[in-house]
Amino acid sequence: MPSVSKIEISNPTPVIPFSSGLFSQTGASTPIVNTTDERTLIDGGVGTLSVPANTFKVGDTFWAYMGGQLSSVNGNTLRIRIKTDTGLVLGDTGLITMRNATAKPFVLDIKFSVWTIGGAGTASILTGGLFEYQENASEKFDVYIAGSLNNTTFDTTIANTLDITAEWGTASALNSIQTSIFFLNQVYG
Repeated sequence: MPSVSKIEISNPTPVIPFSSGLFSQTGASTPIVNTTDERTLIDGGVGTLSVPANTFKVGDTFWAYMGGQLSSVNGNTLRIRIKTDTGLVLGDTGLITMRNATAKPFVLDIKFSVWTIGGAGTASILTGGLFEYQENASEKFDVYIAGSLNNTTFDTTIANTLDITAEWGTASALNSIQTSIFFLNQVYG
């Protein structure tokens, strides 16, 4: 009969992923309401949303999380863009045909990973995220994907500042979106 060894494991040390806070919003954003202008969902806070020129490294990975409240008219559209201050689009939900929502929660959960560094045409960044909101009907949640691989216009040789915007397709006092929490962490790099 083969011998059996007994191994005991007691109180293993949990693995906590590296995370460095870069920015935390410290108040509610200005509501984007009754307009078709593209406007920022980010308000003031502590930390920075900027990465200086030539600072990104291959493998740098970031997590941005946003939550708040929205109201929408059934059939009107909303578009969320994740971009830089220079207009470089990192992720885009495209036009979302909204359902009736009255003071309902929304969340935007985004991850970014730098694949290569350099100038435009050499550098690349992968963005993936989900935009989710609760509609009035049956308290149902609708989910939309926002993401892309940008390997044509991403440039790590210049400063990059993150922005997240919302744009309504119809100006209405019943179309409103406001952020109450937003943070940006670096989770690897």
